[in-house]
Amino acid sequence: MFTGIIEEIGKVTSIPAGSLVITARDIMPEIKPGDSIAINGACLTVTTFNTSSFSVNVMPETLARTNLGRLHLGDSVNLERPVALGGRLGGHLVQGHTDDTGKVASVTWDGGTMLIGFEAPPEVMRFTALQGFIAVDGISLTITDKDNGSFRVSVVDYTQKHTTLGSQQVGDPVNLEVDIIAKYVAQLGQVRSPGITAEFLEKHGFPIG
Repeated sequence: MFTGIIEEIGKVTSIPAGSLVITARDIMPEIKPGDSIAINGACLTVTTFNTSSFSVNVMPETLARTNLGRLHLGDSVNLERPVALGGRLGGHLVQGHTDDTGKVASVTWDGGTMLIGFEAPPEVMRFTALQGFIAVDGISLTITDKDNGSFRVSVVDYTQKHTTLGSQQVGDPVNLEVDIIAKYVAQLGQVRSPGITAEFLEKHGFPIG
């Protein structure tokens, strides 16, 4: 489980078949094989590491459902280790399971605040709400505006400098993960009671036949 608070921006230094090698600095002292790590919001497992980089395996399903398959040598990626039990939850609960991809639709400015609009598929938009949470490339953000096919977020100066959002351009693909609570609420809303059945009546003392 993650919080959507990015710890560091890493760099793609190698793309072997079915793998990624990422250079990093701040997170490396505590990295070990088998650890989970979110790369652009996708939860992956560390397979090998040295003092300055680590590698992860990337399954075909992950490549199909995220923007990781579009990465090139030298690209920047958002990195976050799992939240420690008992630690502060600075963003929101993020599983690292990308629901779908979207793309940057607009980048505008309001003073020092960066306003980014994202196009998203209906399967994602149905779980969005004004002032609700969404993870974009693993970054916990608050939705400030939305319509049927897109939403907008405000990106403060700190987030611009410490995540890949500061360099996003129109058309860039992004990984999207909706709020897990929204998913559960929607699923519970689909549950329907079977109503009064013969079995129900018999169980409660009403003989049938």
